[in-house]
Formats: sequence, C-alpha cells, structure tokens
Amino acid sequence: MLPGFVAVASGLLAWFVTQSRMEVKMAEQRESMAVERGAIQAERDAMETSLHTALRAAEETAKRQAFDNFLSELKVEQRHYTRENRLLTRNRKCLVLQERMYFRNIPLSDWIEHEIPLEDAADVDRLVQDMTVFEKAVVSIAEGPRAQRALA
Repeated sequence: MLPGFVAVASGLLAWFVTQSRMEVKMAEQRESMAVERGAIQAERDAMETSLHTALRAAEETAKRQAFDNFLSELKVEQRHYTRENRLLTRNRKCLVLQERMYFRNIPLSDWIEHEIPLEDAADVDRLVQDMTVFEKAVVSIAEGPRAQRALA
C-alpha cells in the first residue's frame, strides 16, 4: 500500500510542479504579448500623430498657395490726364489720376480719382507714382506697411 501511496503522491507532486511551470510560462507569454501590444499601440499613435501633422501642413500649404494665387490675380488699372481750369485771369493745371482694382477682369472698386495741382516744372510720372492708391506694397501683404509695423 505504501508503494501505491508514494506513487500517487509523487504523481500529484509532479502534476503540481508541471502545472506551476505552465502557469509561469503563460504569465511570461502574457507579459511579452502586453509589451508587444503596447509597442504596436505606441507606433500606431505615433503614425496617426505624424499623419495628422502632415495633413495639417498640407492643408496650410494649399491654403497659402490659393491665397498667393488670389493675390497674384489682383491687378490695378491706372489712367491719368491733365485738366485745365480757367479762372478769371489764371489758368490752373491739374493732374487727374484715376485708379481701380481688378480681380482677373472683374472690377473690385470704382474709379478712385485724385486731382493734383501741377506746377510748370513738375514731373508728371513722379507725381503719378507718389499719388497712387493701389501701389504694389498695398496689394502684396508680404511687403505691406502693416507687416512692417507688426515686426517693429
């Protein structure tokens, strides 16, 4: 009877030891699986973040290019002529400068008219450049006076 009892006891002991080893191996596998899942999740989050950042940068670039294209299609039409006003004993010469802004071929503003008194030795081209309303610095945001004030 004793040999049978020893055999059953040693069988149970071997079963418990084997069961313990299997539980340890299962715990190690679960731990390695958790580490791998964490690494995969971190990589997935990093990819989503980089994708989101890349999409935002692409959207900003597209918006900036569209705005630049819009600004490049703004044009200014300008014309000028001289007008003489005859008063009683005096003739008064004036330079009349007219400007309007266009988007492609659509006028965005009415004619803006300036009347500049002329002297005999006045340079008409220089007066036209000095008195323009829609000069290039106003149309271009990058070179405009507001951008310079913001930086100062």
